Amino acid sequence: MTQCERIIQYIRKRGGITTAQAFSDLGITRLSGRIFDLRRKGIPITTESKVGKNRYGEKVRFTEYKIQEKEYEQY
Repeated sequence: MTQCERIIQYIRKRGGITTAQAFSDLGITRLSGRIFDLRRKGIPITTESKVGKNRYGEKVRFTEYKIQEKEYEQY
């Protein structure tokens, strides 16, 4: 299974993926690069900016990627 296939499977199962999840759960260190590849293949991936706290309680911003399922069903 390729990294792109793992990402698609992960998003469909969990609803989205962040860089931290890609690294810890899938061992993928360059999520943004794989998202670029998927978009280039025509996969409709959206980007959502989120705010959370890191392990030190500090405010951080991060990105969550999701697939637009209605549009993806065409593939």
